[in-house]
Amino acid sequence: MRMKLSVKHTVDRWFNKIAKNPALSVAVSILWLMVVGWVAFGWNLGNTGLIDETEPLFAEASRQMFVTGDWITPFFNGDTRFDKPALIYWCQAIAYHLIGVNEWAVRLPSAIAAFGLVCLAFYTIQWYLAKQDELEQVSRPTRRYLTSFIAAALMALNPETIIWARTGVSDMLLTGCMASALLCFFLGYAGKGGTGDWGLGTGKLGTEGSGLRSEEEFSQSLTPNHQSQSEATSPFPNKWYLAFYVLIAGAILTKGPVGIVLPGLIVAAFLLYVGKMREVLREMHLLVGILIILALSVPWYALVIWRNGWNYINSFFGYHNLERFTEVVNGHSAPWYFYFLVVLLGFAPYSVYLPASIIRLKFWQRSHWRSLERFQQFSLFSWFWFASIFAFFSIAVTKLPSYVLPLMPAAAILVALLWSDLFSDSKTRQTSPVSASPTPSISASLLRMSGWVNVVFLSVLATALLNITHILGTDPAISNFHELIEQSGLPVIAGIIWLVCAVLVAGLLLSRRWNYIISINLIGFVAFIIFVLTPASFFIDRERQLPLRELSAVILEAKQPNEELIMLGFKKPSVVFYSHIHVNYLKFPKEAVEHIKNQAAKGLKPSSVLLLTEQKKFLQMDLQPDDYKNLSTKGAYNLVRVPFKKMKNQKIDIS
Repeated sequence: MRMKLSVKHTVDRWFNKIAKNPALSVAVSILWLMVVGWVAFGWNLGNTGLIDETEPLFAEASRQMFVTGDWITPFFNGDTRFDKPALIYWCQAIAYHLIGVNEWAVRLPSAIAAFGLVCLAFYTIQWYLAKQDELEQVSRPTRRYLTSFIAAALMALNPETIIWARTGVSDMLLTGCMASALLCFFLGYAGKGGTGDWGLGTGKLGTEGSGLRSEEEFSQSLTPNHQSQSEATSPFPNKWYLAFYVLIAGAILTKGPVGIVLPGLIVAAFLLYVGKMREVLREMHLLVGILIILALSVPWYALVIWRNGWNYINSFFGYHNLERFTEVVNGHSAPWYFYFLVVLLGFAPYSVYLPASIIRLKFWQRSHWRSLERFQQFSLFSWFWFASIFAFFSIAVTKLPSYVLPLMPAAAILVALLWSDLFSDSKTRQTSPVSASPTPSISASLLRMSGWVNVVFLSVLATALLNITHILGTDPAISNFHELIEQSGLPVIAGIIWLVCAVLVAGLLLSRRWNYIISINLIGFVAFIIFVLTPASFFIDRERQLPLRELSAVILEAKQPNEELIMLGFKKPSVVFYSHIHVNYLKFPKEAVEHIKNQAAKGLKPSSVLLLTEQKKFLQMDLQPDDYKNLSTKGAYNLVRVPFKKMKNQKIDIS
């Protein structure tokens, strides 16, 4: 017990020292964010190839912009690509210009968006907890720093965020814009633009970083209607609301109407609930904000519609937005409980604490929340953020795991604030006996129950990973997929990591050392990244993607001028990106044979085509050995050249 208290006192003294030294506090905060960001988003980011199917579509469309200089209409493989607006393509094309056309450049915009979001969330939580300390007339640097450190780690180190932050598609950029916009809205709403001084706990809590403000200053700074003279008379909203509008425009340029619909829904629901809709809309200068959003987002839409007309309108607004919400698109249907599973696994292993985090809020007590200061409503705002996105996409007919990525930051905030009650300082300097905490402390029984659910979840996860070969399906690109996984030893390593975590969490529960439980989950996940996910990504790349990259290099060397490249039976867009060659996709062997015979009849030069296909599909073409020339075989794929002269008079019967 003495050692436990001694360690706690040492930690408290260390954080007090940091809080009193602005330069040290900034340095420690930046160091933590850099370490978390590098582990989650930077480490080996571009050391594996692009992943079929979606990532190469974005990469090649951006490369076309970079090469052709056409920054208005995205193209892939010679066809217009209207799936997503232009911002992600612009970002990737700029990255190509800076560091070259490679995997790092493709994924860098996603990684930067994720890292920027984590930094802003870290700042916001620091600011919120410092304001809470002011209101309660206490100084709790240990709680403030540990909570913000944990929140940043939870936000970065979860499966859903790591997957999309390391993939060169638009989902993480949308989440970065949307979630950052929501955080900026709350900072503008709670601080009215007049603060930001408590962001890193740099001593602004009071005189010399430890004392308290005068009663007059304290009262004035926390009054909800407190507003500087210049802010009250300015025709523009405060800096945080301005940032909110700019980021909304970015979200619209990333994925379209959803970039404003979802944040608008969240903000409107929150303001209606706390009864401040009219008041806040006035201080936000909504008309000015709408003009800012339109000025930043509309020009590209106007240009792309002017150039492509109804083709763009029907494809993007009709098919990729309206139909995705009202109908099943591309077979992406799922049951009503789909997103419960996505959140459970996508935010694992911390998702087991979400129910306790939400119950703790007692969000149904509207009169209580309306009576609080604005900044004290941060956890309630996070709940509306989480619930609105979850409900919106649960209603939508088309369902994909990436759709709920924007709610993961809110989940991280809710769980971090749950644990903030346990990160109390050993010696809290209290000048007011009244606690002003917006939420009651978590009950021991609720925390204990959540902890044991954590143990069960980790045990089930470990068991599933140990038996992963019986759960996973087959991969046509890797013939001996299950055997290779077993030989790698990764399932055993993964199972051991989570079983050890389960045992440690159980031990902490039995010894009632609650505050270390979330750290065990985080450490376990970092170990999982280092020893399982990273080797697994290299394994999948080597077995699944490397053969296609090697064949792309062969195609570049072997292809004759104007020679057609046919891909039979599958679509792998990475070949287009790596070979820089137009690919003609054909689905059936009979279709390929007929196409080659038609091309032969035209007398085209050169008098051959390149054919990239899987072995099974190639055999179904029933070509004789002298009908083609085998150029290369890599993995499950064959690259052959088929001369026209062999096909002109050939009659092939394919059953």
